Amino acid sequence: MREVAVYEDPLAARHCPDSPSPRASAGKKFREIAILTEKPWAVSLGRPRGGEPNGVFLSNEPILLFLHGVGDGDQDDNWKARLTATLVRLGYPELNTGRVITPKYAHALRGSDDKEPLPGLTIKQPSREVAKKNRRDFERRIGAVEYRLGRHDRGEGWLGGEAVINLAVGLPPFGQASNYMNNPQIRAQVLNRILKTLPESGRLVIVGHSLGSVIAADLVRRLPVGLDVAGMVTIGSPLANGNFNVDKLRETLEEPPTNLAWWVNFWNVHDPVAAHRGVSSVFPWMIDFRIRTKIGPRVHDAVEYLNNESVAAAIGFALFGSKSKELAGIDAGREIALDPAERLAITALRYAYLMKMRLEGDQKDRFAGALRQVQAAVVDDIRKRNVAEGRTMPSAIARLAFDLSDPHATVPEPLPSSHMAKDDAVVLLTVLAAENVIRPFEISIPKDKWHEAMKDLTAEMGLGSQYGADVFTAARRAQEALSGGFGANLIKWGALGAGAAAIVVATGGLALAAGAGLAGAAVITSALAAFGPGGMIGGLITAGTLVTAGGGGIAFSLASPGTTAETLEAVVERRLAAAILRQRQRLEPDPSLWRVLVETEIEVRREYERLDEFSDESAQSLKELKRKIEATERALQYLRDNGLEPAVPGTSGEAA
Repeated sequence: MREVAVYEDPLAARHCPDSPSPRASAGKKFREIAILTEKPWAVSLGRPRGGEPNGVFLSNEPILLFLHGVGDGDQDDNWKARLTATLVRLGYPELNTGRVITPKYAHALRGSDDKEPLPGLTIKQPSREVAKKNRRDFERRIGAVEYRLGRHDRGEGWLGGEAVINLAVGLPPFGQASNYMNNPQIRAQVLNRILKTLPESGRLVIVGHSLGSVIAADLVRRLPVGLDVAGMVTIGSPLANGNFNVDKLRETLEEPPTNLAWWVNFWNVHDPVAAHRGVSSVFPWMIDFRIRTKIGPRVHDAVEYLNNESVAAAIGFALFGSKSKELAGIDAGREIALDPAERLAITALRYAYLMKMRLEGDQKDRFAGALRQVQAAVVDDIRKRNVAEGRTMPSAIARLAFDLSDPHATVPEPLPSSHMAKDDAVVLLTVLAAENVIRPFEISIPKDKWHEAMKDLTAEMGLGSQYGADVFTAARRAQEALSGGFGANLIKWGALGAGAAAIVVATGGLALAAGAGLAGAAVITSALAAFGPGGMIGGLITAGTLVTAGGGGIAFSLASPGTTAETLEAVVERRLAAAILRQRQRLEPDPSLWRVLVETEIEVRREYERLDEFSDESAQSLKELKRKIEATERALQYLRDNGLEPAVPGTSGEAA
C-alpha cells in the first residue's frame, strides 16, 4: 500500500500539501488514506519500485525521464535549466523538478563486476488485429504532433557520415557507447538502474540524448506494464547508424509498441553524430525534424538541442498539453455571412459528416480519422486566409476549431446546412457528388451510401431528399452518355480534382476568368491565391468554376495538349450532369454549355488535324485527341436527343 493525499478539489491537487496555495488553504482540505485511490487527482507520496523517493507525483501529470549520453551524465543537470528556460519562453509552465527523473549511469557504462539479468520485454507483440488498430491510432497521434511541429524531414545523410560515426565509436571518448552496444552485462546494469527509479504505473515522457536515445529505444518495451509513454523525444541520436542496432533493435521495434503514444526525433544539421539524417530511416513509423543550432564544439550537447523551441515545444506538449495561450486564441468568431469559399467548405464538411454517420466498424474509424484531419486543416486554412485579408472569422467556421495536436480533443460537428435556392445549389452539389471531400485521404465507400448522405444533405438544405437523389441520377446519366455504351464507370471519382488544378496552373487561371462559377471572378482568384487549386477548398472551388466557366478560355484550355483526355471527360461529365440536374428540377438551362462544347470540339479537331498531318497513326497524342473529340460529340448528341440544344434565334424556341 501507498500513502496518498486526496484533495476535495482537483485544482488544489496541483499544489504540494506542504505548501498549499491560497485556493487550497481556503478550505480545500486533504486527507490521508491508506489505499491508492483511482481519482485522477490523487497524489502519491510513496516510493517508486526499488529506488529512492522521487518526490510527489501527481497521477494526472506525466513524469519526465531524461536519459543522458556518454560523459559524466551532466552531473549539474544543466539540461534541466536550459529546458525550463525554453519552456517558459514558449509560454509553458516551469518544469516541475519534483516530477523529473534523471538517473545517472555514467559509471555503469564504464564497466561492471556484478552479474545482472537483462530485464525482459514486458510489452509483448500484439495480435494482428490489435497491432493493426494500434498502428492506426499511433498514426493519428503522430500526425497530430507533426501538424503541431511542422513537416517531417528525414534527411538524406552526408557523404562519409557513416564512416565518421563508425570511427568515432572506436575512440576512447565514445568507449561508453561501445560498452553499452557490445557488453550485455553493462547494458543490463544500465537498464536495471533506470528501471529501479521508475514507478509501476502512470504516464512517462522520455527524453533521450545521444546514447540516451539508444537506451530509450531499448527501454521502451521493458517498462512496467502499467506505465504508458505519453511521448518520446530523442535528440542527437546515432540510431540510424548500423553500429547502434543493439540486440536487433530494428527488428524488435518493427512496429510501434502499444505503450508508446508517439516518438519524434530531432537532428541537427551541424551535429556529426546525427550524420545529417534522422532515425525514421530505421524506424519508418516515427517522424524526424531537422533543426539548426550554433556551429561550435558543443553542437552535439543536450543543452544546445533543448535551447531549440521546436524541441522544447514537443516536450512541453507531451508534459502539459496545449499551451493556455493557444487555447485562449481560438476565436469564437462573429455572426456574419459566409463567403463562397467558406460556404463551400462548411457544406463539404457537413456532407462528409453525414457520410460518416452511415459507416460502421473499421471503415468508420478510418473515415473519422481522415475527416478529423481534414476539418482541422480547413479551419486553419480559412483562418490564415481571413487574417491575411483582414476578414472576421464567421462563428459558423470558428466553432469547428479544435486542437488537432490533442488526440483526445472532441471534434465539433458541423451544423446542418442552411437553406439554399435550388438554382444556386446545382453546381455546388454536382461538384460535391463527384469530388473527394476528404482529400488527400482516399477511402472506397459504396456509392449508395454517398447517395443517402446526399439526400440527407439536401433535405437539411430545404431542397428535399429527391433533389439529392436527382444529383446522383444526373451524374449517372452523364457518365452513361459519355461512356458510349461501355458502362457508366468511364469517369473516375475525383478525376477533376487533379485535372482542374492542372488547367489552372497551365493557363494561369485564364480558364476561370471566363466564368465566375460559384462566385465572382475576383472572389475565385482571391480564393485560389489563398488556398491553391490542389487543396480541399481550392480544389472544390476550381472544380465548381470549371463546371460553369464559359467562353473561349475554357474551350482552349480543354483542347490544349497539356490537358489530358481524362480531365476533359471529367469536366464535360460534370457540366453535363449539372445540365441534366437542372432539367430534372425544372430549372432554367445553362446557356453556356452548348457553346463551350461546340468551341471545344472545334479547338480539338483543329489540333488533331495539325498533328495528324505528320504524326504516326499510333501516336499517343492523337489517341488523346480522339478521346476528347468522342467525349464532346457524345455530350452534344445527348443535349440534342433530350431537348437541351439551344433554340436558334427567330424560331420561337424550337430546337435547331
